[in-house]
Amino acid sequence: MVQISENIFCDEFVINTPIENRLLPNPYYDYPYMIIRGFMDESLCREITDSIYESSNAAKAMVKSMLMGSVLDPTVNEEIRKTNIYDLPDLYCGIYQSLFAEHQGAIERFFNLSLTLATKVQALEYEPGAFYIKHADDSNDLVDKEGNCVGFNCVAPQRKLTSVLFTTSHTQEDAADHYSFSGGELLFNYLYESDGSGVIYHPQAGDMILFFSNPVFSHEVREVLSGYRVSLVQWHNAIVS
Repeated sequence: MVQISENIFCDEFVINTPIENRLLPNPYYDYPYMIIRGFMDESLCREITDSIYESSNAAKAMVKSMLMGSVLDPTVNEEIRKTNIYDLPDLYCGIYQSLFAEHQGAIERFFNLSLTLATKVQALEYEPGAFYIKHADDSNDLVDKEGNCVGFNCVAPQRKLTSVLFTTSHTQEDAADHYSFSGGELLFNYLYESDGSGVIYHPQAGDMILFFSNPVFSHEVREVLSGYRVSLVQWHNAIVS
């Protein structure tokens, strides 16, 4: 393992593998990702969760691939990703963007970049049985005949930073309502604590986590066991210092 921050180590394989968008934060930080506690207040989280829970405009979330070297060709593959995606109502998009603007300066300083464009905010719904296997947000894994990852193919080079805001909370117990969920943890596949245990994030409603979109930060959403997991996701273009 290779130390990439004060408290976090990375698998030597991904450190030694060529990566097109190889970006890492300051190694003297405690963690190589940024968590903003209370980015959004709980009452607003519940409003957004209710609007998605009661909505009927879901689409199956797709996975990215590359066609002819440059054209993104998204497809549905529920063996990789079993998730529903919703359009966030304009009212909540506006509130979200205002809140993000309040934190943008701190985000840019943490990651040493200048944010430019961003995707629309995606509202992702994970019901019991839903999951998303290991992936990087800007790349696809290259695998050998045994299915082992041997490298990465960057298919979305414009993506530099990923932000994920949670509107429901993780619980260790069976979820009692649609404002919480069990399972559904965010696992970083190549990152480890100092004791060698994997880095697993148990989100709470209103918290945002941000990390570089490259394969160092490959991650998965473990299967949701009960309740209702909702996250608001964006991918950001940036000028890197």
